[in-house]
Amino acid sequence: MRTESGYADLNGAHIYYEVAGEGYPLVFIHAGVADRRMWDEQVAHFANAYRVIRFDLRGFGNTKPVPGLFAHRHDLAALLAHLNVQHASLVGCSMGGMAAIDFTLEHPDMVDALVMVGSAPSSLDLDVPIPIKFEEAEAAEERQDWEGLIELSAQIWYDGEGREPGQVDGSKRELMKQMQRDALPYRRLEQGPALPMKPSAAERLHELHLPLLVICGSHDTPYILAASQYMEEHIPGARKVMLNSAHLPSMDCPAEFNQVLRDFLLQHVKQA
Repeated sequence: MRTESGYADLNGAHIYYEVAGEGYPLVFIHAGVADRRMWDEQVAHFANAYRVIRFDLRGFGNTKPVPGLFAHRHDLAALLAHLNVQHASLVGCSMGGMAAIDFTLEHPDMVDALVMVGSAPSSLDLDVPIPIKFEEAEAAEERQDWEGLIELSAQIWYDGEGREPGQVDGSKRELMKQMQRDALPYRRLEQGPALPMKPSAAERLHELHLPLLVICGSHDTPYILAASQYMEEHIPGARKVMLNSAHLPSMDCPAEFNQVLRDFLLQHVKQA
């Protein structure tokens, strides 16, 4: 299998990326509670048939934040240009999904299919209850109790609603926590504010006319559950699939996730 990894100097940042396999490009964009490693099992599964691309967003994994204004969608565009990718299918989780949908709206001719995993369009405002653990996490951050914050984050995003730590894979749960530990030093580095897309994606859903799959974990937060339903109802032709997971189904139930994604890709885009 052909593999490639390295850093690309893009938009003033030194962005780490990895490529595995050959053929049609399949791009994975990680969540804000993880880094590129949340896609380990997808790389292993899909690189036999696709050119699988993943990278670390600014402030995560091997990519440091830098001062100045930025937008993840702009970094994605620059990385695809660097890799000579003219069109691809995008799979984005949470914050990565927001970057993916923004990119798709700005570059509709480059995206053949879009998969939103535990995500929402940017600036989508929904009236849903906020779990009490969010307040506990904010309090832990204020007192700089980083290990306490990371544990609460694992309870919110990996265990999810209605599950206890003992009900999930402990090694995967620990990997999620380690990805957050690895990003902690970046908190001390200055990074400019992200540039929002205007109008926001939430206001432009009617412009999306491509195969679009929404994957949501049944144990995810009330907001993500509601946002997933909203996208299914407001994006033309969108389809939603529920999995028995929390916020990171690619790690939590990889076999089921991979099967759903593979079926979607085989139906809507060409295979290498």
